[in-house]
Amino acid sequence: MGLFDRIREAAAEVADRAQWVTLKTERLDAFANELVPGPAAKTDAGGIPEQDADRADPAHHSREDPESSLAFVLTLDAVNFGSGWFPHLRKRPGASGYFTIAGGLKDHFDRLGPLTPSHLAEIEADECARIFDQAPASAPVSELMELFARSWRDLGSLVSAGFGGSFAGLVKAADNRAEGLVKILGAMPLYRDVEWYGDIEVPFYKRAQITCADLASTFGESGLGRFEDLDAMTIFADNLVPHVLRKEGVLEYDGDLLGRIQAGELIGLGSAEEIEIRALAVHAVERLSAILTARGKPVPPRRLDSILWHRGQSPAIKAEPRHRTRCTYY
Repeated sequence: MGLFDRIREAAAEVADRAQWVTLKTERLDAFANELVPGPAAKTDAGGIPEQDADRADPAHHSREDPESSLAFVLTLDAVNFGSGWFPHLRKRPGASGYFTIAGGLKDHFDRLGPLTPSHLAEIEADECARIFDQAPASAPVSELMELFARSWRDLGSLVSAGFGGSFAGLVKAADNRAEGLVKILGAMPLYRDVEWYGDIEVPFYKRAQITCADLASTFGESGLGRFEDLDAMTIFADNLVPHVLRKEGVLEYDGDLLGRIQAGELIGLGSAEEIEIRALAVHAVERLSAILTARGKPVPPRRLDSILWHRGQSPAIKAEPRHRTRCTYY
């Protein structure tokens, strides 16, 4: 069984046993229609609703040359985590935690050029704080900057030691297979997004999968962005997509869990609650994708993830707290 099918299967098993989160199956048919409306809606060439926020994401824009674009995507996705710390970040005006990080890195690339693998291999937290315009005196922010530095050092060391110092060499080693790139990235500890739910090993590999999607978007699904199995990927299970699904009535949280989330309590990494939130989001979107496919309008989970994530940028959805977990996976 391939890695992406293992993610699906484990998520379905968690859904069968879940105690904290419930999939409201009666809501799926109607919500599928809302996600992918009729032809009168503003859609892209594939019939998918256009996402204005997607066009604003620095990870989805080519830079002045392919090597710089590639370096940007891999460097950004190496620090594409920290939602459990984001309430403590000094954010850019009107920007979320993610767009604060992405914007800070873009500005650095614009001013000084790409961070090279050799530079990344030796980077420290204080330099991360300068790049992202953060105050290291804040204990939570200092902790996050240390993790950013560690993740960048891991990436720099991997590229330097295993791929001749070439970001392109790393991507080419995947042989145009998203699963191949996920496995390469998953060799780094901070990408190893796998938990145990009782006796079930539950992989997610959110950041490794989203790296493939970002490369595909940046390079127009060709060259360094061509992956033959791109549509086999699952959603990129984080804390926003499950929140959107809950707000839309697709997922229902146990009252005690919801109360803790709304009170701002951290949900422990690897806890039953945290695994169920992410796994049921994966399973719900698989069900939505299957419904759309049966209707003759196939939309792979990765595309539904984009639609849901951008729905989550709306003030109405962001106004209510979503679960926060401090980890290096999302």
